[in-house]
Parts: sequence; C-alpha cells; structure tokens
Amino acid sequence: MEQNQINTDGQTTSGTHLSCWTATAQPLSFEKLTSDIKTQVAVIGAGISGLTVAYCLAKAGKQVVVIEDGLIGSGETGRTTAHIVNALDDLYSEIESLFGEEKARYAAESHTAAIDLVEKIVTEENIDCDFKRVNGYLFLHPSDEKKSLDEELDATHKVGIATEMVYSVPGIPSESGPSLRYPNQAQFHPLKYLNGLAEAFVRLGGKIYTQTRADKVEEGLVEANGFKVEAEQIVVATNTPFNDWATMHTKQAPYRTYVIVAKVPKDAIEPALWWDTGDQNSVWPTMPYNYVRTQPFDDQYDLLIHGGADHKTGQANKEEEVEEERYQRLETWLRERFPQAQEIVYRWSGQVMEPVDDMGYIGKNPGDENIYIVTGDSGNGMTHGTLAGILITDLITGKQNPWAELYDPSRITVTLQTTKTYIEEQYTTLKQFVDYLLPSDVEKLTDIKPGEAAIVGKLKKVAVYRDEAGAFNAYSAVCPHMGCVVQWNNDEKSFDCPCHGSRFSCKGELMNGPANSNLEEVKVPEQ
Repeated sequence: MEQNQINTDGQTTSGTHLSCWTATAQPLSFEKLTSDIKTQVAVIGAGISGLTVAYCLAKAGKQVVVIEDGLIGSGETGRTTAHIVNALDDLYSEIESLFGEEKARYAAESHTAAIDLVEKIVTEENIDCDFKRVNGYLFLHPSDEKKSLDEELDATHKVGIATEMVYSVPGIPSESGPSLRYPNQAQFHPLKYLNGLAEAFVRLGGKIYTQTRADKVEEGLVEANGFKVEAEQIVVATNTPFNDWATMHTKQAPYRTYVIVAKVPKDAIEPALWWDTGDQNSVWPTMPYNYVRTQPFDDQYDLLIHGGADHKTGQANKEEEVEEERYQRLETWLRERFPQAQEIVYRWSGQVMEPVDDMGYIGKNPGDENIYIVTGDSGNGMTHGTLAGILITDLITGKQNPWAELYDPSRITVTLQTTKTYIEEQYTTLKQFVDYLLPSDVEKLTDIKPGEAAIVGKLKKVAVYRDEAGAFNAYSAVCPHMGCVVQWNNDEKSFDCPCHGSRFSCKGELMNGPANSNLEEVKVPEQ
C-alpha cells in the first residue's frame, strides 16, 4: 500500500485522495445516457441515498432510472467512514429538546430500521461487503462532563435504545471512562455494498446511467447530457440539492471532515465504533469531534479509521489550521489512544451537510409536487440515506409513514437554539462576500507552485491553477450558484465555495452542487 493514494482518472471520487474504499473496490460504471427516455421515477445520484431509494421503489414495482454524473459511489458515499448507527451525531437529549419525545423516538426508530434494512439487503442479495454488527461507545471529550452521558442514557432509554453505562472505554484503555455502550450498531465496506446494491437494482429491472450529469430539473423533466428524461416523480439524492437555488441552502451548512487510516496487526483491536462528545461543528482545536472504527483488510492487517477536525467548507484558510495540520492532529490523537496503529496508509476529506435543527431532510422539495430530495445527513449518511429508501418509497406509493413530518424539508423548527444557529450560519455565509475586497493570494503568478492554485485580482476574481508542467489555467473565481468567491483547497486540489459548499476540480469542473455548471474559463491574467 502507498500512503496517501491519489485519484488519477477524475471519475472515481470527488477529490484528489482515494479513500480506503475507492482504493480497494472498483466503482461500477454503466452506459451513458444517449437518447431521450421516459420512466415512472428518475433518481439523480448513485450514492447510498439514490441507490437505496431506487432499489426500494423497484421492489415496490416502480419503473426507475438512476442518473449519476460520475461512477457508482464516486460522490460522498465513497468518502464516508461508514458507521451504520442509531447513535446519532446530534445527541437524543438535544433532539428531544428540539422536537419532543415522540419525534425523538421516530428518529431512533427510523435509524434502527435503516440498520436492519442494510442487513436485510446484504443477506437477501448476497452482497459481500464485510457487514458486521458491533458495539458503539460514546465517551467524554476532555472538555465535557459526565452529565452529558447521564442525559443521553436517559434520552436513549426513552426512545427505545438499550444503551448501558460502562465505566471504561472498551478498546481504548488510555481513556478512563465512563462511556455509553450502544448495542447492535454496524459497519461495512460502503463501495462494495453500493456495487452489490446497484447490481441488485438492475436485476429488478432498473436502469443506471453513469457519467451522465443532470443539468436541469423541473416537474416531470430532467435534462442530462443534452437529453430529456421524462418522469412522473423525480428524486434528487446528490448530497445537497442542485435543483433548489436558495431555500434548502439556508437550512443547512457544508462542512469538510478529515479522515486518516492506519494499518494495525490483524485482530489486534476488537471491532467496534467509537465517538467522543466533542462538538463536530467547532472550529476550535480544543473541541474536536472524533470518530473511529476498524475494517478488515488482508491476512496480516486490519485498518483503523479515524475522522474528525471538521471546518466549514472553503474556510480552512480562515480558521486556525490548514488541512495538513488537521491530519497531523488526527494522527496525534489516534496514536495516543491506539498504540497498535502503524503507518498511515490513506487520508482524505469528505463533505457533511449540517441542518440547523439536527435532523436531515427527506421528502418533497419545498414548492414542488413531484420532486423529492434527500439531504442534510448530519454525519449519519449511511442510515439517513438508507431510511430515505423506506420513506420516499412510502411517500411516492401513498403509504402513510409516521416519520414523514420529522424529515419534511418544508419544516420550520423555531427554538432559541435553532434561531441562533440559523443566524450564525447566514452571517458566516454573508461574510464570504467580503472576499471580493481582499487582495490576491499571491503577488505574481510565478509565486504559484506547480500543482497548486491561487485566487488573484481585485474586484474581478480569477482562480488560477498552475499544472505540474508549469502552465497556467484560469477560471472565474465566482461560484455560479450564488456568486461567492471560491477558495483553493490544496489538500484535495479543488476550488471550494465557502458559502454553500459547491466544489470544482483544479480544471474548473463541477464536482459537488448546489452549483450546476463549471467555473467559466477565462484569460490568464497578465503576470
């Protein structure tokens, strides 16, 4: 294995770094869309949300087409750490305070059902993806107090999760405890699972088109690769919806989260999931959120996967640490707690959408009648995307589902906490427009190293990338979504929008919405 493996084809994943999933399982590809077609349901996105929705609808007898701009799992599902849990990142004690006990119970019920559905699909479709039931352990961050665990113990018992307080952190002897044990959590290899899920969907009569970008969505119609897909219902499952210009993007915020993977001797660590009680949205190094799991690798080694060190997308250079320092902080934390860790063999970052009121959005897009969205997973993408398959199938087939109101994208949750979060996020977004007034990142273009980029110019901002051969490539630095100035992500070699999380390759090509077009190519500024 080579440390820090690199994506070279531009299709496998939405970043420079290969994850341990994309490096150990070849993403499936299907034919491109080359003609106008009609279907009952069009699903945009072939990650866990899109494929689970498509699979469940096909099982319900619907004619379904999936459209994916890359390959299977080439978006954020291929960059997850794949914790399959009903232990939510936003604790049940907080969810209960926002939504009440009944809806907190629905949150637990739906995520538990998602774990069960993954296991059922793995079994029925005979998918070899290393699925395993494991315990999960929530333990205290040094800045937190035991009352957080006491409150969560009480809240989880109210919603029907059989947690148990244990006075150690099994698997991490250096942590003195206590911790909260969540039974019957799970883990798997997400890309192997998606490949198997895609094949099962096709066996059910479904159709998948890869390398097919949906450029426009309206009631009854998707335009992709220059062709038309007529559909009675449309499901946008693209991490963040690109069909909505503003409404949903004021309800959630994009964060980058970082991952490192170390080799450990085979069976040296009992498989489990670990999470601490740090604040996953904190920009301060003293308050990180850490999450860890193991993964089988070969006859000699397992992998130890550690994530955290989150920050707002496109804003790493405005906070206390650049990307490289975040990876180093993760490694230091990991080695202090897991002395079995050997060399770091993979690292990457992924994107998480954080809703203002903790719960994701699954259902009809606000203002639309037959367009559905899945977004705002809040770090629980594996179960959130899976339960979307259950809920959207019920919504489309007319079956009543008690979870619908909890996940309704049109909901408005007004509390002091959600209002404060909403105002803070919108203020942070508006602040990014000051970037138009900032000086160039470099004094002259030759200061840009080969393989790196900079934002230059005064009021007219230009994104300049210098390729490995030394040639300069220039694009408008204005995100085509809402006009923010993109920032250079030197770790993943991408231009990231600090407002709503759109991301573009070093060649200006769209990788993540909500933008739905590339950065405009422009003339290289005079040096």
